[in-house]
Amino acid sequence: MNQPLPSEITPPQHYANRRQWLQAGLAAAAGAAWGSSPSAWATQPGSSKLAALTGQPSRIAGGSTLEKTTPFADASGYNNFYELGMRKEEPARNAHRLPLADWTVRIEGLVAQPQTLGLEELLRLAPLEERIYRLRCVEGWSMVIPWVGYSLAALLQKVQPLGSAKYVQFETLADAQHMPGLRSRVLQWPYTEGLRLDEAMHPLSLLAFGMYGQVLPGQNGAPVRLVVPWKYGFKSAKSLVAIRLEEQQPATAWNQTAPHEYGFYSNVNPDVPHRRWSQATERRIGEDGLLAPKRPTLPFNGYAEQVAQLYSGMDLQRYY
Repeated sequence: MNQPLPSEITPPQHYANRRQWLQAGLAAAAGAAWGSSPSAWATQPGSSKLAALTGQPSRIAGGSTLEKTTPFADASGYNNFYELGMRKEEPARNAHRLPLADWTVRIEGLVAQPQTLGLEELLRLAPLEERIYRLRCVEGWSMVIPWVGYSLAALLQKVQPLGSAKYVQFETLADAQHMPGLRSRVLQWPYTEGLRLDEAMHPLSLLAFGMYGQVLPGQNGAPVRLVVPWKYGFKSAKSLVAIRLEEQQPATAWNQTAPHEYGFYSNVNPDVPHRRWSQATERRIGEDGLLAPKRPTLPFNGYAEQVAQLYSGMDLQRYY
């Protein structure tokens, strides 16, 4: 089946100027956005465009859904990013605080070639693709977002995981001076998440630098974040500063805080309720507000065909 045109999936206004901004070059656009004046675009999300390094349109990559995308204003204004605030509107309000200049990510642990890479190095590591993924929050709401990035596997292959590496831990920035949410004791900081290595290497696991063709807003995890579409949203760690390969299952922030509510795997599963609410249905953000009818939650968030084999033989009620 032929892939649909971007204009058939995403609101046309997000693609009207595609040819113009493609000519600008990603490295220059991202460098200006993140390095020169991070606060300028953090307070005005979407003011800086992403473009493919080759000058060719980013393709709608495998795994993209055909569902209507969530309005940008909703996707960038209704966020869980506790380091920037506990309430949904606070991350957007505090995003300008993020210190984005000279950002680096350490890739370390059980690897043959540990690296510390800056944003330009990360951006040039693999061709960027646009992937329209569902995002399902454990709280019962969902979105559909066109992300821009490449498979995390490209980065992991660069550092050459050792045979003893079985898991990958992700660490988010913890800067108490600029992130007011760190004053809260709801979680242990820094925020950490983890995947099995085979989950991290799966083609759907995305290292994202943008959304809606634009650099990531601070509240959505700038300048680089993880997106794992078949798991609940809290698994997709934001504002990454370290990726660590380990032999043992790593500690993760929510699992440490409430292990009976937040399992290590956290695959979207309508048959496994959270201790405080059902996961059988969800409400899509941007669709008629609180009056929007709920829709059935899909196993693995609708990605079962691609990822169910990763869990063959596992008791998904036990390993939630």
